Amino acid sequence: MSFAPTAWFGLVFTPVLIATGQILFKMTSARAAGFSARELMSLFSSPTLLSALMLYGLGTIIWIFTLKSVPLTLAYSFMALTFCLVPLFAAFFLGETVTARYAIGAALIIGGMIVINS
Repeated sequence: MSFAPTAWFGLVFTPVLIATGQILFKMTSARAAGFSARELMSLFSSPTLLSALMLYGLGTIIWIFTLKSVPLTLAYSFMALTFCLVPLFAAFFLGETVTARYAIGAALIIGGMIVINS
């Protein structure tokens, strides 16, 4: 695979942004109280939720420009990196446990990406 450095940036950085957004969504969920109008307004004004949405938006914009130079059939496999990154970020930022089963699964995902993109 021969892509421009900016394409590689988009292929790798977009899943990082999405995974980071997932961590922020999880952090937001800890503060979500209920479905009353007041609670929803509090949730919608949460800096954590707003940050997650901004990261998702930025990731989407970067992804759109990445897709200008990379076929979707190849590029989309890189989104599988989110399945590898989210548990790692959850362990680091939220103290969640990463198991050997996760490591095996992540290795299989990366192996699949290599097969798809070679």
